[in-house]
Amino acid sequence: MSQPPIERLEARSAEIGGGITIRRALPNRHRRTVGAWCFLDHAGPMVFDAGGGMHVGPHPHIGLQTFTWMIEGEVVHRDSLGNEQLITPGQVNLMTAGNGIAHAEDSAPGPGGRLHAAQLWIALPESERRRAPAFRNYPRLPLIETGGFSVRVLAGSAFGETSPAEVYTPLVGLDLTAAGRASLELPLEPAFEHGLITLAGSARVAGEALAPGTLLYFGPGREALSVRTEAAARVLVVGGTPFAEEILIWWNFVARTREEMVAATRDWNAGRHFGPVHGSPAPPLVAPDVSGLRLKPEPGVT
Repeated sequence: MSQPPIERLEARSAEIGGGITIRRALPNRHRRTVGAWCFLDHAGPMVFDAGGGMHVGPHPHIGLQTFTWMIEGEVVHRDSLGNEQLITPGQVNLMTAGNGIAHAEDSAPGPGGRLHAAQLWIALPESERRRAPAFRNYPRLPLIETGGFSVRVLAGSAFGETSPAEVYTPLVGLDLTAAGRASLELPLEPAFEHGLITLAGSARVAGEALAPGTLLYFGPGREALSVRTEAAARVLVVGGTPFAEEILIWWNFVARTREEMVAATRDWNAGRHFGPVHGSPAPPLVAPDVSGLRLKPEPGVT
């Protein structure tokens, strides 16, 4: 039986708070989601001086979960529920926006440092997207050593281990790190579609060369993928059942209708609904005016 085709999706450069240039792999003009994963930014690796690094001022979210995988550096999360959490390397921050939350993210104060992270969004299904907002930090995640790779289970299950991260659709997130030459037949859930991107170094996935800046997409129907490296490398794997619901992605919102986007934008700019975020050194973001736009279900994240 022939395997589903492989798609090669090129990330685009964008800028986030603090003037940090990132590679944005999702949403992509050719593919908006991989499972419920609807946003994937790769930030760094970079070195910054005192006062530099990430500084994303208070801003709102609806209809999604934010998922931060920290590789190098330290970032302080503050949100409108009153949480203040320092995330350090090897940890995941998972914030469920539900019907509305605001947060800020700032590199920890100090003489300078490093930053390397993957920041993702997970679209909430209709049954969960209006739930109460919540936040969790996960300092310990399952680790499997196999084939020369250290496999960290960030979300979902793999190799008989399950991440504690609470998600609301069938999905998986894995970090595969190799110190040198490594070879692995990565078992897959055939009902899932998958995307792989290198966060450091290069790899060969199903015989395809993969370097930072490109996401390889594999449709449902595969039971395994060969992943090989010749030198030190880090590969991020995301996957899940294809997300059947039509969504709108615009600015920091995931919704279903233009009217929801307009209401969320007006509420945030008027200081309603989302609540304040205290302690961030960065100024709050202003939501762009959406009232005159004709929104379509296509990438529109800014």
